[in-house]
Amino acid sequence: MTDPRGTSPLTALVNGYVVPVSSAPVERGTVLLRDGKIVAVGADVEVPADATVVDVAGKWVLPGFVESHGHVGIDEEGNGPIGNDVNEMTRPTTPGVRAIDAVNIDDEGFRDALSGGITSVVVKPGSGNVIGGQTVAIKTWGGRTIDEQVISESVSVKSALGENPKRVYGEKKQMPSTRLGVAFILREAFAKAEHYAASRAAAEKKGEPFARDLDLEVLARVLDGELAWDQHVHRHDDIATAIRLADEFGYRLVINHGTEGHKLADVLAERDIPVIYGPMLTNRSKVELRDRAITNLVALAKAGVRVAITTDHPVIPINLLITQATLAVRDGLPRETALEALTTNPASFLGLDGRIGALAEGLDADVVVWSGDPLDAMSRAERVFIDGREVFTWDAEAHVGRAVERLGRTAG
Repeated sequence: MTDPRGTSPLTALVNGYVVPVSSAPVERGTVLLRDGKIVAVGADVEVPADATVVDVAGKWVLPGFVESHGHVGIDEEGNGPIGNDVNEMTRPTTPGVRAIDAVNIDDEGFRDALSGGITSVVVKPGSGNVIGGQTVAIKTWGGRTIDEQVISESVSVKSALGENPKRVYGEKKQMPSTRLGVAFILREAFAKAEHYAASRAAAEKKGEPFARDLDLEVLARVLDGELAWDQHVHRHDDIATAIRLADEFGYRLVINHGTEGHKLADVLAERDIPVIYGPMLTNRSKVELRDRAITNLVALAKAGVRVAITTDHPVIPINLLITQATLAVRDGLPRETALEALTTNPASFLGLDGRIGALAEGLDADVVVWSGDPLDAMSRAERVFIDGREVFTWDAEAHVGRAVERLGRTAG
């Protein structure tokens, strides 16, 4: 779809404390934005005469945060069942369904994301199914439709082990109603995908027609390494099963939630299996969350596991992503790791680091100006730029944040 916004203005953010995350902070630094991209970052950037200069002296300048596991737009706030399109729980495996087909970009969660400095989100189907469907990576603002905000239409496939699918289908008196049934469903699906891929290749070689199967095509892409496997999992025994299945079929595993990941931290670190940890501000609402603790994230990072942080919005409001990071730092997570967990790490886990996650030349111009250190609970996101356009501004006099309308008008 054609982007109606055209090119973004040439903008120079000057005199700020610039934290690229992927490189060392810069005192009195400049970030130069042109045509939706970052074209320069540093202390000695030459600012063109025709640039719009924004003096951010005394402010912190960071890349926009990445919420790498959320349901914003498909589990709409305030709309009840009508706005809930998270789970297609009519059968245990639905890899062919796509989150992009259900996201409402007018969900209030997107405005909240801006206020929390979040410029990108990976929207995922829910965890009621053994295989829930394909995820989508999008910018949190800017288009008239989701198509104009897409970073990647298909990033990964969401899957769930443990309590959720066992409960959902057990209540329906059908398989899977046990953990061993859940694992069997996954093995069966991937065995079929292997056969499908081989049959398709043979047909192509012979020049013969081949009947498409939308579910198996997606799983074949997982087996080829094109799509990551986002595994919803809490308990350590389920994490072990996730690793076992990944070893068996050779796909790229990303642990989501990882509540008891600290119990296998050395294994996860040795295998370089990343963990998108959280949400951390929930109560212990089910058995799998009995060991939930912010310090578990600290233990994972200390062991060398690459970590990201999630709100699982709307489980926790998306704008509290930075709050969770702040609490993790209070409990021992290194500051640098906390910022990486909101930027470079999630972008890397899901293959988006060529576009987002840092302040570096050539990346998308997704930049947030903070009033101070974002890990200070008293700081706030004052200006948010997505693709080089200012889309959110904090009005200090009115004490309210304002997002621009999608066609350029201003909205309160």
